[in-house]
Amino acid sequence: MYLEMAPVMQLYNVFRNRWCGAYWASKGMRVIPTVNWGNESTFDFCFEGIEKGSTVAVSTYMASAHDNRQDQKEWFLKGYKEMLRRIEPEKIICYNTPFAEMEGNIIPVDYERSSWKYMRFEKKDAEKELESFMIGGRNEPNYDILEPFRIGSTKGGGSAFGGKWRPNPNKPNEVILQGPPDTIQRYFIETRKEGYWVLVKYNHEGWAIKIRHFSDHGAPGNHTNPHDKEIEYDPMNGTPNFNAHPDMNYPAAEFPEGPPEFKSHPITRFFSYNPEAWRFQTLAEFKSSVTRGAEINFEWDGREYHICPIWTDGQKKYAIMPLDTLQQSIYDCVEDMLSYCVGSEQLRSIIKQAEILDRTL
Repeated sequence: MYLEMAPVMQLYNVFRNRWCGAYWASKGMRVIPTVNWGNESTFDFCFEGIEKGSTVAVSTYMASAHDNRQDQKEWFLKGYKEMLRRIEPEKIICYNTPFAEMEGNIIPVDYERSSWKYMRFEKKDAEKELESFMIGGRNEPNYDILEPFRIGSTKGGGSAFGGKWRPNPNKPNEVILQGPPDTIQRYFIETRKEGYWVLVKYNHEGWAIKIRHFSDHGAPGNHTNPHDKEIEYDPMNGTPNFNAHPDMNYPAAEFPEGPPEFKSHPITRFFSYNPEAWRFQTLAEFKSSVTRGAEINFEWDGREYHICPIWTDGQKKYAIMPLDTLQQSIYDCVEDMLSYCVGSEQLRSIIKQAEILDRTL
């Protein structure tokens, strides 16, 4: 029941939730309804059909800060308090870690352990195990001590896009995207070999809108030193995008007196190189980073490579090249780039293990 859903879909999903619960209860099964809500306009119907004093289930998963997402605590607690007022639940099963502000008799369930990976029974045992869920059935468990593998998982709620994007504190090129409002700051980003200076211009909300890199990232054919990147943010979830506009390069022939002035305040921070923090944890993280215009230098089997966005005839494309030859391969999309051969293996197979020497997102 996401905030972006049309009201008729929110109402329909509440109806389906209650209908399924009523049907299972009619067959003698113990039912613990999952309660969910949207904004305040849904409060008139989203708690209907649940008896006062019931045991209910909620989830803080989507509302909690995780990955590059801020929490949605304000939205969650507003609905949670309304649920306490209307249902007065005897017990509240909470998937994921409860917020400290949550009141009531809460039974937390480790969300990770409620995964299907921890289910103990196979199909041949399903009928026997089902009796554990029947009211008065044999082997009825103590529901004050919940076994996570017996619980179906839930994580929906809040914005379908997750909380607003937030910088990862371990990644300097994300940290510098937030700074003092209406200023230009100067930073040094250390890479494995050396490093480079950047100037970052912030808007009145403290978000970076332009970054000047004093480096060509080892690919002088694609970047001048310096070059500028303009940054846009997704209006739904705030994810930064370096790929909305072409990089601004300043070749000497066109700018004999150098690039336009980019005044800055004195240096505020020095970021040291942390290879593990910069390593890509998932293929999805790599694809998202490249799609949003990241410049990436990595090493595999003793050879260094560079990835960057390029613009050809007004079209965004993606280039990858070994830095010892600068012979680049160009792709229309990131998915195609994953088939690029890094030595004897495809990029998709090695990028999570490769040492990331530098990355801008």
